[in-house]
Amino acid sequence: MNTNLKGRSALLATLILLAGNSFAQRYPSALSPEESMKKMSVADGFSVQLFASEPHVFDPVALEFDEQGNAYVVEMPDYPYEVEPGKGHGRIRILKDTNGDGKIDKSIIFAENVTEATSILPWKGGLIVTAAPNILYLKDNNGDGKSDSSEILFSGFFQNNSEAQVTSLRLGVDNWIYANNRGQSGKVVYSKTPGAAPLEVRGADFRFRLDRNVFELETGPGQFGQTIDDWGHRFFTENSIHLQQAIIPWRYTHRHAFMPGSKFNVSITDHEEIMFQEIPPAYWRAERSARRNKMYKEANLNRIEYAEDRFTGASGGTIYNGDALSKEFYGNVFTTDVSGSLIHRDILIPSETSPVLVAKRAGSEKSREFIYSTDTWFRPVTFSVGPDGYLYVLDYYRQHIETPVSIPDDLKAEMDFMAGSDMGRIYRVVPANTSYKGVSVNLRDASSEKLLEYLSHNNGWYRSNAQRLLLERQDKSIIPAVKVLVSKAQSSRARLHALYVLEGMDALDVAIIKQALQDSEPGVRENAIILAERFPKTLPLVIKMINDPSKRVALQAALSLGEFKGKSVFRSLAEVVKMHGQNEWFRSAVLSSDQGSSVEILNELAKDDSFFSKEEAWKLSFVQDLSNVIAARYDKAQFSSYLNLLSGAALAGTNIQTAALKGLKIGLNKNESTKELAAGLSTGSAEDVKAGFSLLKKN
Repeated sequence: MNTNLKGRSALLATLILLAGNSFAQRYPSALSPEESMKKMSVADGFSVQLFASEPHVFDPVALEFDEQGNAYVVEMPDYPYEVEPGKGHGRIRILKDTNGDGKIDKSIIFAENVTEATSILPWKGGLIVTAAPNILYLKDNNGDGKSDSSEILFSGFFQNNSEAQVTSLRLGVDNWIYANNRGQSGKVVYSKTPGAAPLEVRGADFRFRLDRNVFELETGPGQFGQTIDDWGHRFFTENSIHLQQAIIPWRYTHRHAFMPGSKFNVSITDHEEIMFQEIPPAYWRAERSARRNKMYKEANLNRIEYAEDRFTGASGGTIYNGDALSKEFYGNVFTTDVSGSLIHRDILIPSETSPVLVAKRAGSEKSREFIYSTDTWFRPVTFSVGPDGYLYVLDYYRQHIETPVSIPDDLKAEMDFMAGSDMGRIYRVVPANTSYKGVSVNLRDASSEKLLEYLSHNNGWYRSNAQRLLLERQDKSIIPAVKVLVSKAQSSRARLHALYVLEGMDALDVAIIKQALQDSEPGVRENAIILAERFPKTLPLVIKMINDPSKRVALQAALSLGEFKGKSVFRSLAEVVKMHGQNEWFRSAVLSSDQGSSVEILNELAKDDSFFSKEEAWKLSFVQDLSNVIAARYDKAQFSSYLNLLSGAALAGTNIQTAALKGLKIGLNKNESTKELAAGLSTGSAEDVKAGFSLLKKN
């Protein structure tokens, strides 16, 4: 070999070695489960145990325990690449601990080649599975641990981005099953209602009931992570917003088509979207953010992209409702960030002035996260609470966790997006210095009377599964015992579960609802108001609830009043405005109903001489929104009456008139037939306002 060739070979070898070292520095290699656990820092008082790992589980994204305590895990190995329906490699496994040491040593493939499966929910001995574009029902009919029947329940969901597809099945205390849709477009059909028109799900999440064959839209949109508290309040996760609360359900905000607002959920954190990340950002992320920020600066845009210390991969928000951790953790929300390799904890605090809860950091976690790791492959995606009461953490364990379409070509050229697809871990969070305490459960074979006892259990897993089984069985013989539970159970949670067991068996009556409306627990009263909508005779009690000391209960009363009829409803909704109108959610609650967005509301408010004598900003806002709705609806008789009321001597020349005209202009612009009329309106001066009302009255 000549000298020059030797020299070139040596140089090439050196360059390859340097490139390899550089790549290793940019993207470290995987660790064994035991080595990875050493890289974790857990909050004081807790430790982490390994529950399952490869080869018994790969790429886990959901874990559920059925009524017999069987652990089902969903594996999603195809991410981040799209696959055709029926050609995916997704699996659902049953995990087995054959020797009782708390660690999985065997697994059975329950179902395979499941495309894009992301969440599961036990139902009637099988599993409901979100697998875009479908929701499936899989069942093992011969007891061999493998699914031998598959049914498409729903179809038509969006499926072009696995990070934004249907997911997060959750059974609420109200007997509805909720799921996230990320607001994606899709015309969904339900196999049990053939011939029904497809439902467009764009802009919403959804809920359904298989016992009633109903499917409807729900407030959202959430991404990968949804959780429901003991009282039925929904919370969901979005990649850069780690905790949101759905404040007003879709069924209220869409009673008419003219609501001035479109977003009825809100971030509830009091510490912004800041997280304490202990690993440096991945090379590609830091480089991409640097490029984007340079571009924003050159374009004089007031925008910054954060590569670290801010939630960008928030996922799997879950309320802990088990009994194995200390009581102070009950009701806390745990959220992951897959890019930051950490687990965040929030404490939910009721507000004295608002129906919105507040999410706060724990005092011991003001400058750190509940769990963080310096192993960059640690990708916690979600959680589960088992019959043993412990919190389980699912670690997707990948070198990279990002869709390639969002990464520049030169950066992703050196990235292996499938690195780690042969790995996966599930951990159990336990109190420190304690040994694992396993449980043996079999609710499937429990009597209905025994299931009623479980409605009082301290672990929410028992309560939820007992209620579900009672709903599935429809054993009407226990109705008398359930009614006793509603009135006499010491546990307020048991009283609520019992109330919905009756609902699920069509056994509610006026007496039961009236009793629940006077319950000592706000969460029971709130749900009783929802159920009271079916019983007109409860109206006097519902009206009283607008004075409830709990703002959440009072809000529900305002929402539910719109489902009743009669003059007392108008008066009561006007009272809601006077009592709670400073809060935007109460104003929306009133406006969401036909009664609350009518001329009569303004008429009732005008009867109170003191109401409009003090022109506060929130009152002007309410009048503007009310005017917006009435103009957009454009019922000519109603519109004329409204103009006459606004033109009266009491309101002439006031800021109320100006606010009203602004709202009327906005509303008229929403209707093609009235846009020309809106064009002639101006609110620049008092004379403009006066002329505007004259113009409207002429037309």
